[in-house]
Amino acid sequence: MNRGKLVYVVGPSGCGKDSIMLYARKHCPGDEAAFAHRYITRPADAGGENHVALLPDEYRARLDRGLFALAWDSHGNRYGVGVEIDAWMEAGLNVVVNGSRAYLPEAARRYPDLIPVLVAVDTDILRQRLILRGRESAGEVERRLARAGDYAVDHPALRTIDNSGELAEAGRALLELARNRPPRMCRAV
Repeated sequence: MNRGKLVYVVGPSGCGKDSIMLYARKHCPGDEAAFAHRYITRPADAGGENHVALLPDEYRARLDRGLFALAWDSHGNRYGVGVEIDAWMEAGLNVVVNGSRAYLPEAARRYPDLIPVLVAVDTDILRQRLILRGRESAGEVERRLARAGDYAVDHPALRTIDNSGELAEAGRALLELARNRPPRMCRAV
């Protein structure tokens, strides 16, 4: 049996990573790919992705015991992806994770054959989504948009999915990557 690959999904906040991943998950048989949840020091009811909420001391204890395959800090929170993903890949499943653009070089070091996926979206659409989300003031939205361009995503295997249109189209592109098939609407950069 071949070892599965890590499909590492990144993009600016509000670009639709969680929505695309949920679409792909709902349409992907469980024997083709696994979709990992993240452990985050953010309340469970904070909105957005379905994650495991940890208190800071719980996070630190798991980190100290080596229970995270991937771990990073961002936006005042701590994020982790559990070591269970290694067992899933050993069992031949591709594993899809919601990653961090800034952490991509470390993730690529740990998983040299990972498939990085950048979810891109038109700036005006991103602005509308962030405003509709209602988590930030207008000024905070503009600062977040400015930061969206701060992280250049560079990797020789990088794939980009444009989520400026219909969710199903972008979701199908991620689904094909999760299945390790070359998607039609996903482009190499």
